[in-house]
Amino acid sequence: MGILSRFKDIMSANINAMLDKFEDPEKMIDQYLRDIEKDLGEVKAETASIMAEEKRCKRELDECTEEVDKLQKYAEKAVLAGNDNDAREFLSRKATMAEKQASLKTAYDLAVANTAKMRDMHDKLVKDMADLNARRDAIKAKVRVAKAQEKINELGASMKGAAESMSAFDKMEAKANAMLDKANAMAELNNSTVEASVEDLKDKYDKEPSVAVEDELAALKAKLGK
Repeated sequence: MGILSRFKDIMSANINAMLDKFEDPEKMIDQYLRDIEKDLGEVKAETASIMAEEKRCKRELDECTEEVDKLQKYAEKAVLAGNDNDAREFLSRKATMAEKQASLKTAYDLAVANTAKMRDMHDKLVKDMADLNARRDAIKAKVRVAKAQEKINELGASMKGAAESMSAFDKMEAKANAMLDKANAMAELNNSTVEASVEDLKDKYDKEPSVAVEDELAALKAKLGK
């Protein structure tokens, strides 16, 4: 019954607890399925052997029980025939067979218990396989999404440096624009000053002299002999 001790952990295995011990659930679930398939093959073979042993024990027990019953009947017949010595022989043989019967009954009960344990083990493995097969695709899909998210996070971290570089370029561009705006403003101011001087000079000669002022000027010149 070494198979029972070898598969003791299988009966109490918790799939989620086992998966938590591994960093890559995708690889672990495939490995666990392979392990269960291998274990299931061994359990089936051992279960078949134990079931055969149970049948053998049952057959021997039935044969022994049948012999005990026959000896009892022969003893009764011998008593009815008045042959006490024969009856004693049958009863003595019956006592020996009864001891064997008790031993066979113990062996049979143990075989029945072992068969039940192996069946429980088999059912547990089948259930685990069905559960994992049903969840495998979902688990793998989650792992793939998680790995994709990790790559995105890594790219995001690298893009942070690029974003900082872009920010520096934006600042330089803004500074260049400010310098250009200032230069344009200065040029505009310079052009405005030149144009204003010319326009003022034009106004000086375009304006008509005042008549009163001209008359007074002529009188002043005559007085001074000019």
